Amino acid sequence: MNYDLIIIGSGPGGYRTAEYAARQGMQVLIVEADQAGGTCLNCGCIPTKAFCHDAELAAQGLPLDFASVVERKNAIVEQLRTGVETLMQSPGITMIYGKASFKDTCTIEVATPSSPTTLYTAPNIIIATGSHAKMLPIEGINLPHVMTSTELLNINHVPARLCIIGAGVIGMEFACVFASFGSEVTVVEFLKECLPTMDSDIAKRLRKQMEKRGVKFYLQAGVKSITEQGVTFERKGKEETVEADAVLVATGRAANVEGLNLEAAGIEVSRQGIVVDPETFLAHSSLNTHIYAIGDVNGRQMLAHAATFQGYRAVNHILGKTDGIRFGIMPAAVFTNPEAASVGPTEDQLKNEGKEFSTHKGYYRANGKALTMNATEGLVKLLTDNEERIIGCHILGAHAADLVQEIAALMNRDATLTQLRETIHIHPTLSEILQDL
Repeated sequence: MNYDLIIIGSGPGGYRTAEYAARQGMQVLIVEADQAGGTCLNCGCIPTKAFCHDAELAAQGLPLDFASVVERKNAIVEQLRTGVETLMQSPGITMIYGKASFKDTCTIEVATPSSPTTLYTAPNIIIATGSHAKMLPIEGINLPHVMTSTELLNINHVPARLCIIGAGVIGMEFACVFASFGSEVTVVEFLKECLPTMDSDIAKRLRKQMEKRGVKFYLQAGVKSITEQGVTFERKGKEETVEADAVLVATGRAANVEGLNLEAAGIEVSRQGIVVDPETFLAHSSLNTHIYAIGDVNGRQMLAHAATFQGYRAVNHILGKTDGIRFGIMPAAVFTNPEAASVGPTEDQLKNEGKEFSTHKGYYRANGKALTMNATEGLVKLLTDNEERIIGCHILGAHAADLVQEIAALMNRDATLTQLRETIHIHPTLSEILQDL
């Protein structure tokens, strides 16, 4: 069968792009080396959020059996994976399982354990192979109690003492989750604050709230080694050790490029991943190719929704279609308790760039719905330019992700603060905090 498009990888970028391309009339082959749904569905976003939900219940004092928590998480993943597999049976889509690698700029070979290597050809190829957890090159990193988020999601008990190396999104979410489940949690971070890509006020407030719930942070601390007893690190010129029964390494992710034989297609790879054009996501190549790289594998914006919309853009570029997707407006969230979410530049970024802006703040404690929810700990920070256009928003508090999404929609339409204030909001809702800024 002739294909118009081959997609390597069936995570959110891969499977949603396949479905979109098929709706545009393309014949699509999608190749998956492991499980349908990729990292996000099987060992990332979805199972983590299942844990986050149950952790919130535990934080409220509701008794939870951890075996039931794991069982519920697994059931959700299985249900959604089945849904992806069903979607990939839609007209115009063929899905196969196997490890893909390039033979040339238009051809891949797919190896499976049960059949000989098969060649597939298409004029357009999208690489959507995702990423894997980075592991530190330190002594003890291979000890059995040292794990990535994948292994921690499949643990069958709550560790008495959990040490997390790294205070980024993954580290903070798991710190919040396992502290609520009853672990004694310690976070060791090399930088001076958690969540370094987020607004510094939001990050500090979140850390302080987590400290009140018993999570201990060691900032500006460089890990030296891991032993069976714990983690040793250097801080302020002194060496310290924290005891731990389990160690989570959450120090970032790296693009999955190994085994793809990208050299056969002349594709350029940097430390971040496959180098692409930032508008079309066409991979840089020494040859004349129609190969694209979307999602984590290009290292630009490691978010599932970024992968999806990069895939849409790639298909549109193949078809010669224009769209209004604005990749500079990329909302993101951290599903801690409370949530943190953001869209657009932070105050620090704007100051460093010398741009003029105004800051508008609102607080959950003044909102009626927040009071009824017993969720008064929270801050909304809205940023506008000198023409009153909304250029950024950073929130810590209940349903922060939902509130930031409203601002992202307004930013996509270049809305002003006055237009936000003149938009009728339901009472009583948390969204009224935005209207009152």
